[in-house]
Amino acid sequence: MAGVNDAAARWAAGGLAALTGHADGPPDFGRAAVLAAATDARPDAGLLLTGRAGLLGLTRRGTVSAGGATRLLPAADGWIALTLSRPDDLDAVPALLRRDGLGADPWPALTGWAATRPAAEIVERAVLLDLPVAALGETAPAAPRVHRLGPSAAPRSPAGLLVADLTSMWAGPLCGRLLADAGATVVKVESPRRPDGTRAGDRRFFDWINTGKLSYAADFDVDADRLRALIGAADVVLEGSRPAALTRRGLGPGDVAGPPGRVWLRVTGHGAESGRVAFGDDAAVGGGLVGAGGGTPVFCGDAIADPLTGIAAAAAVIESLTRGGGELIELSMAAVAANYAALPVISPGHPPQARPPVAPPPSAPAAALGADTAAVDRLVADRSPRC
Repeated sequence: MAGVNDAAARWAAGGLAALTGHADGPPDFGRAAVLAAATDARPDAGLLLTGRAGLLGLTRRGTVSAGGATRLLPAADGWIALTLSRPDDLDAVPALLRRDGLGADPWPALTGWAATRPAAEIVERAVLLDLPVAALGETAPAAPRVHRLGPSAAPRSPAGLLVADLTSMWAGPLCGRLLADAGATVVKVESPRRPDGTRAGDRRFFDWINTGKLSYAADFDVDADRLRALIGAADVVLEGSRPAALTRRGLGPGDVAGPPGRVWLRVTGHGAESGRVAFGDDAAVGGGLVGAGGGTPVFCGDAIADPLTGIAAAAAVIESLTRGGGELIELSMAAVAANYAALPVISPGHPPQARPPVAPPPSAPAAALGADTAAVDRLVADRSPRC
């Protein structure tokens, strides 16, 4: 019981209890083992899991995600999670339901539609429309997939290495931030036409995840040669788009040779083969990581698959470097969530008082988009072999 009570105390003190459960009900402690396990991997995991919620003042909302864009909907034979966070997601709803005239709030119509259909059918149709969706528990636990990519090097730490961070939003950028904290030179690559979507949100969150990185502006179509040079010089590449996006531009791991020991990390929502888009809340549901203490599933934490994957990704890169690298590592957010969902569900005898999530200390502002482009080009030129 001491272990259970300790896990519950950490869950409450770290703000995760306040983020899990029905809005009008008590906090849910069933998943408290998640924080205990994450803290074993990363001592500051509690802050990494709740930092955004602390910055934005989020709290638990039951079957509505803390951020508000994702909902758990009952299907005819289970539950699904659907995210409508992008304008294109909202635009796709009439096609999903095969009806127009939905008004400003599509959720009542979606709720009624989903209740009459099997979860697998809902997911299949939504995926065709490129919507972020998952059936509850559809993904099994799985370790990162590791493939030999090239020659290895001597074991090393991230300190002093060049990292090309091609990711956006949360999981991948958090991995980059953790590698920067470990001493790597991390270059955040963004297209001026399509910058990281979190730049348009609360600036404090973007700064927290991206402080300490160099900012490199490059159009992935127009500036492919510059990107190829950066990727070719990097010791670590972080990829967060669908693999085909880089491959069709000749920028994939099989297209651009790198230095010995290069580690290429690929973060996806549901695996590289699926091509599915995902966000942290729907991916967590896909992995079965939901509040487990009540009669109906509720969201666990705030987009919890994102920070859990960021932590797992940084650990995977560091582990690869210590064995010499030369590897392609693939992580699925849903599988990471499933690994944590497989932990025992706990039930503390006397649940402690839940505290609200705490905001992380103020971060130094992240670099303006493209502020370091020229400096990075010089760095790449210095690292490139002379003819």
